[in-house]
Amino acid sequence: MRQRRRLPDWLKVRMPGGPRYIELKNMMRDNELHTVCEEAHCPNIGSCWERGTATFMILGDICTRACAYCAVTTGRPGAVDLGEPARLAETARRMGLSYAVITSVNRDDLPDGGAFVFAQCITQVRKRLPGCKIEALIPDFEGNGDALETVMAARPDTLNHNIETVRRIFHRVRPKGDFDQSLELLARVKAIGPGTVTKSGMMVGLGETWTEIIENMRELRSVGCDLLTIGQYLRPSEKHIALARWYTPGEFEELRREGEALGFRHVASGPLVRSSYHADEQHAAAAAV
Repeated sequence: MRQRRRLPDWLKVRMPGGPRYIELKNMMRDNELHTVCEEAHCPNIGSCWERGTATFMILGDICTRACAYCAVTTGRPGAVDLGEPARLAETARRMGLSYAVITSVNRDDLPDGGAFVFAQCITQVRKRLPGCKIEALIPDFEGNGDALETVMAARPDTLNHNIETVRRIFHRVRPKGDFDQSLELLARVKAIGPGTVTKSGMMVGLGETWTEIIENMRELRSVGCDLLTIGQYLRPSEKHIALARWYTPGEFEELRREGEALGFRHVASGPLVRSSYHADEQHAAAAAV
């Protein structure tokens, strides 16, 4: 039997289970909401939920794509729940959020990829929590410009779209995605709303080279991307793409410095960093520049 790779010490985290975590978990279930924290097996779920932050995942918990790195279930999604935006906004209000992150599964079965529901969620949160900043972490909508316009019309404070990996291995990691389409999406956000903070994220440990990571940063900066997250890929199961290597905390720190030298307003780089990790702090850093 093939042995699983042993986690380095810097990737070991405490099992979640504190009182705030349990309260938040019950709140999500009571309101029939999903979180990417749970669905993607995020290692930070305990620490983030204890500080009262979570990333809402809308449009169900079944994705129409099967990306090689992702733990979210693939299949045929159910009908769109038009009551979800109001429930999400009410939950955000009860949590007293000052910063909300909203993401989704890919819904390639819908003509707009779910953009209308994204916009409704943003609108409903603003209605109940006028002072709350909102980050929309969107899929590529298969390059549908009208769908992007729909989300942008709702005026998210941060528009996040993850590039995930470097150009050379992109198709192997995201077979239904397109590297240049993802870059174009980020460029179009700046064209539609020049004041919108843009953000992207990538994983390392999938077989990329150091030079390719730096080139990825350059390409993201070429389309005006403001914020970047870099984290260690953790293989969800044996059926997912194999882990190539662990990066050390020192290497993540060096990548942070490289990114900041290239002009990103903020780079969150670390073994356990994920796309919405301390997203409020990243946005604040961008706003302060």
